[in-house]
Amino acid sequence: MLYKAEVKVTLKKGVLDPQGSAVEGAVKSLGYTGVPQVRIGKYIELWVEAENAEQAADLVNELGRKILSNPITETFTVTVTESADRLVQTGVK
Repeated sequence: MLYKAEVKVTLKKGVLDPQGSAVEGAVKSLGYTGVPQVRIGKYIELWVEAENAEQAADLVNELGRKILSNPITETFTVTVTESADRLVQTGVK
């Protein structure tokens, strides 16, 4: 079965976020209020073939620990759903 996995990678609390600070400064300089903090992260989509959602989640969690995030400075969350989407053809073979 084909599953779609969504991975959200964010900086751990206490880790400096220069991109977030720059965006936060821009928000304030444009006169917007009510945005006390901005943090920047990554969003990754993967399509995984597995027998069930648990196996798909296990694989994606392993990839998250090994290559999608830096465990020293980042944390990640994984959401897995059955995919009705077709795979998009890319130039990778």
